[in-house]
Amino acid sequence: MYPKQQVFLVFGLSRSGRAAAEFLLSRGATVYVYDDLTGERVETLAKTLEQKGAKRVSKEELQRVSELCEALVLSPGIPIDHPLAVAFKRNGKAVVGETELAARYLRCPVIAVTGTNGKTTTVSMLTQTLQKAGYAAAACGNIGAPMLDLYGTDTELAVAEISSFQMETLSSLCPHIAVVLNITEDHLNRHYNMENYIFLKAKLLKNMTETEYAVLNYDDPTVRSFAEKTKAKVLYFSVRERVRGAFYENGELFFGKEKILSAADLPSEGLHSVQNALAVIAAAKLMGVKTADIAAALTDFKGIKHRIEYIDEIDGVRFVDDSKGTNIDATLKAVAAMKTETVLLLGGKNKGYDYGKLFSALGSSKVVHAVLYGENRYALLKSARSASFEKITVCDGFAFAVRVAAMKAERGQTVLLSPASASFDEFASYEERGDKFVEIVRSLKKNEQQERADGKPAGDADNRLDEARREEELE
Repeated sequence: MYPKQQVFLVFGLSRSGRAAAEFLLSRGATVYVYDDLTGERVETLAKTLEQKGAKRVSKEELQRVSELCEALVLSPGIPIDHPLAVAFKRNGKAVVGETELAARYLRCPVIAVTGTNGKTTTVSMLTQTLQKAGYAAAACGNIGAPMLDLYGTDTELAVAEISSFQMETLSSLCPHIAVVLNITEDHLNRHYNMENYIFLKAKLLKNMTETEYAVLNYDDPTVRSFAEKTKAKVLYFSVRERVRGAFYENGELFFGKEKILSAADLPSEGLHSVQNALAVIAAAKLMGVKTADIAAALTDFKGIKHRIEYIDEIDGVRFVDDSKGTNIDATLKAVAAMKTETVLLLGGKNKGYDYGKLFSALGSSKVVHAVLYGENRYALLKSARSASFEKITVCDGFAFAVRVAAMKAERGQTVLLSPASASFDEFASYEERGDKFVEIVRSLKKNEQQERADGKPAGDADNRLDEARREEELE
């Protein structure tokens, strides 16, 4: 690929689309940009790219421009079977992503992390650990900053979160260390079946040689089997047994025979937190990080926004934001981390799941009530009934559902937002959904404080429900 003599069409003006367009323009390429979405964000970004030399394409011009272009740069949010991508492939033209461009041009080593759940937390923990050890490490990829943004910087080590969406257009990446955390059902509305989803995750290892390392979850049979699909040296992590790598035993985290720290020293509780820490330990040890630095970084880690994040307490009820829990496994891990009886907020855009196993598991959990909302609320309701889970309220909009959950929760209980669904029915991202949850909780807190200041009782359930309905109508 020689950008200066080629013509590119960047489809999807996301963060990665912006990074790809800017990089290609800096290399002298002719760049057209297109997005089939509209709105202030898209318009602002398109104008910025036009000022830098890109050419905006309208829907009417798309067919003509596509014939001029030699390669399509596809945003991760757009599936590989989109008609435009299919047309490029059919005509023998390249279809790549921003991460693929980064893999071809970025010169610093990459530690790549993939899996269904825990990617963002693990990347954040590992980056902090490497920085504490003196590396000029930077988190990138699906976590927020596109990999291409590191091009031309002083970054010594890229720690990249790689999603299955990115893997659809990624073929050149050869990480120095590849970490695979787990594989459970997710994104089946996009990937159609588990076989395709597993194939995409395994692609991360395909270019690795005997000089690279794979860190695999021994407790996940699918992930463990990836050892047979790579030439890389393999280390494992496990919470169930001693393995060659990092493991958990009697409340302690070890690497080989060496104790790293106690699970009680981790800022978050639950086996999912231990698993993420073990993956970090294995990768950090491969990079030569000292035990003291690893322990200090893991102990100091403050967690990530929207992942089992405590928000506030109102009248004895705790509110926890796990908007990042967008699949069944993530939600069950969040529920398992709750110490008290819990009112659970579920719903959003369907991702192709069978929710029966979710409600079967919730039946023996601390969840005492589920508030269902969003586009898939009736699919959730049907699955709940099939699993004989009867403690349910069905709502329409998200804001109303949060207020209903707050009303249902009693003193000493927790309201947990962990939707087991995508956010795209009502929000642009899980971050926006989580921010809205926090905003509503802050509003409820303010109302409670005002009532106390006025010397008024909090009000009975019917009055609070009427107030919630009125607020939703105003919104």
